[in-house]
Order: sequence, then structure tokens, then C-alpha cells
Amino acid sequence: MTKKIFSSLLMLMTLFILSAQADATHKKTDATFDYKLKATKVSDNVWCFLGALEEPNKKNAGNMVNTCYVKTNDSFVIIDSGPSYQYAKQAYAVMSKIQKLPVKTLITTHDHDDHWLGNSFYKEKFNAQIIGPKYINDNYKEGDKTRMFNVLSENAIRGTKIVKVDKTPSKTYTFNVGGEEFEMIPVSVKAHTPEDFFVYMPKRKVLFAGDLAMNGRITSNRHGSLLGQLKAIEMMKSKDYKVFVPGHGFNTSKTAMNDAEKYFTLLHQRIVKALEDDVELSELSEVITMSEFKDRAMFNALNGRNVEDAFTEIELVSE
Repeated sequence: MTKKIFSSLLMLMTLFILSAQADATHKKTDATFDYKLKATKVSDNVWCFLGALEEPNKKNAGNMVNTCYVKTNDSFVIIDSGPSYQYAKQAYAVMSKIQKLPVKTLITTHDHDDHWLGNSFYKEKFNAQIIGPKYINDNYKEGDKTRMFNVLSENAIRGTKIVKVDKTPSKTYTFNVGGEEFEMIPVSVKAHTPEDFFVYMPKRKVLFAGDLAMNGRITSNRHGSLLGQLKAIEMMKSKDYKVFVPGHGFNTSKTAMNDAEKYFTLLHQRIVKALEDDVELSELSEVITMSEFKDRAMFNALNGRNVEDAFTEIELVSE
């Protein structure tokens, strides 16, 4: 074999390898993001997908939220659908292995998009009735690019659309689906967001808090109110529950709200004391550290702003 022929064959082989590598890379990029979802049974007929204790990013693709399925006699009821169409589709595939049922009813607890961008899957596949905040209909429209559209990779957000909420209760809404009873209860004041609901199953004694309570991590109260959070906690405490599902966090026991209650109660007490002592906003980080919670996920990212926002709120109320 001459050097010229050998060189040509080597070049062809190199081009073939490079082409194969490029094709493999394209297929890998084009493949739908795999959320690797696992359902956790938290009560009879109730399963939840419990997300990571971190911010949404390309690596987790928004799988840092808790979403739940309730199995009734004839269908599933969903509390929060998750951050994308692909997440919702994969969650339904997992639940279909437990029992193949349609989704007739979908509850959205508030407008943060990690909790409801999966609505489009259930509307498209089942024409499910979506019950949730009027705030979503008033502030989001088809084609809008919410936070998840900007944070998630294309193969995770693919297929996701903004769809309208069908029913927007302004007072406690009690309903029955396939033999299971639900109470959807509005806080009616700004709490975690301008319009929050929690969901209670009186017969099962299960309460779904949405983001009105979290555990294992610090909450983000950037759109909320400290006083509203305290009201929401008192409202939830009035219910006789055995299982408490937070919007974020792995603890779903009867004590699952303790962390949030302690955080907001101490924050309120310390801000009132700081105002009595004429503490300035510039001194706040040294006076109110909330150090009992420093081991919680996202403490460094969120606690400082929570303290400042709550201080401003209470200062205005006190004037």
C-alpha cells in the first residue's frame, strides 16, 4: 500500500469517526431530559414526587418541587403538576405503573411556575379541569417565557405551554372526585405569593401546603408577606392532619410544618424587637442572623433578603 493510499484511508477513517461523534452528540442533545422520577407513598392512595432541596437549574431541570397524585375510584387528582410538560409526562408514566387512570382534576396551589407548568400536559392528554389561582389567568398568557423557560434546557422545557386555569375559587371549595373528598382553602391574603391555596383531605387527614411551608431548606418569601405566612400557618394548624406535604422538603409527617412555623415566628419576634430598639436596616444582618437555621439548604442565598423584606413590611405596618 502506497503512502498516498494509506493517507487517504486514514483521512476517511478520521472523517467517519468525527461524523459518528457529532451524530452521537446531536442525539444526546436532542433526547428528552430524563427526570428519573420516583414516587413516594405518603398515605393510602397518595403518592408524591419529592424534589431536591436547591434552586432550579439545568442539572435538576426544575425537579426541586413536590408534586402529588391522589388515586380515586375513577381517576387521579393532582396537587401541583411540576416545572414542565416533560416532568408531568414522566410523572404520569410512573403513576400509570401503579394504576392506569386518567387525570380529571388538577389543583395548582400558587403561581410560582415550578408548581404548574406541567398543567399543559394534563390539559392536552386528558382535558383535565385545572383549579387554581385567578392570579395565573390575570398575569400569564400563552407564549410568555417564565423563569423555567429561561433556566431549563431545551430538552427539559420542550412542549411546555402556558394554559389557563379553569376554575378560580375565591372561598373554600369542597369537592368529591371518585369517592375522595377535598377542601381547597384560600389564605385570602398575600402569604407566600399574592394568592395561595392549601389542600386538605378530611377523611384521609392529609394536608398539602404548597409553598406555605417548607422543611429542610429556607423559603423564598420574595413575593410574600411575613404576616400572611403566619396567618397561613395558623389556618393549617387548625386542621386535623396526620400527613403534611410541604411544597419543598422530604419530611411529610405530622411535624413537617414545625420548621416553617419556628422560622416565621422567630423572625417576627426579632423584627418587632429590632424596631423597638431602633435598629437601622443597615444594621439588620448583624442583629437578626436566624443562625438556628444556618444548616438548612439555601440559607445563604435566601435568608438575608427574607429578613430585610420582613423588616420593611413590619416597619410599614407599625407606622
